[in-house]
Amino acid sequence: MGPRSIKHWPVSERPRERLRQGGAGGLSDAELLAVLLGRGAAGLSAVDLGRALLSRFGSMRGLLNAAAPELEGVWGIGPGRADLLAAVRECCARYMQEKLSPGRAIGSPADSREFLLARLRDRPHEVFCCLFLDNRHRVLAFDELFRGTIDNTTVYPREVVKQALARNAGAVILAHNHPSGVAEPSEADRLITRRIRDALDLVDVRLLDHFVVGDGACVSLASRGLL
Repeated sequence: MGPRSIKHWPVSERPRERLRQGGAGGLSDAELLAVLLGRGAAGLSAVDLGRALLSRFGSMRGLLNAAAPELEGVWGIGPGRADLLAAVRECCARYMQEKLSPGRAIGSPADSREFLLARLRDRPHEVFCCLFLDNRHRVLAFDELFRGTIDNTTVYPREVVKQALARNAGAVILAHNHPSGVAEPSEADRLITRRIRDALDLVDVRLLDHFVVGDGACVSLASRGLL
């Protein structure tokens, strides 16, 4: 059996050289992890270690969502590498957050859907959030107002109105996740949407949409005609 270290591979097959020549998009998930980790472990190349991680956690998403003790339980991953992977996930989250940073305008549901998926789909408990906008639909703030159990959360329309006034918002977009992974709006979702819409109407703040975030899906109540 030949040497496992990547430095013994043909140059054209080494992940880092391939990245430099053709860009990161041409690398597999295991190769990207190899570049990130820098080296493998005893008996494993960096690519082998990347494959082992993906096999253990099912996907890149599963890997980046794994808790530190789970990561450290994999051969070749100690506290330092577990911290590195946690930092990568946070970098990804902050990259997505910049898409809706203060001052940016919301032009369509697509502008917020990807951001909300990245922020909410992996939460283990239900989280209810508000995206506050000015009269030109530029972002003022994104706030997590309520957190609930695995099944539900208690949402108070008066608190949404209070925060909208404090932010001097002209419009609001609501969002919450379904930890079950099913993004279909429930009757309770429709009811709280109408209650918040009516409460915001009293202070001349417009409710633009309410998104329900599941596992890879984000449903707009406005697109369903449910506002």
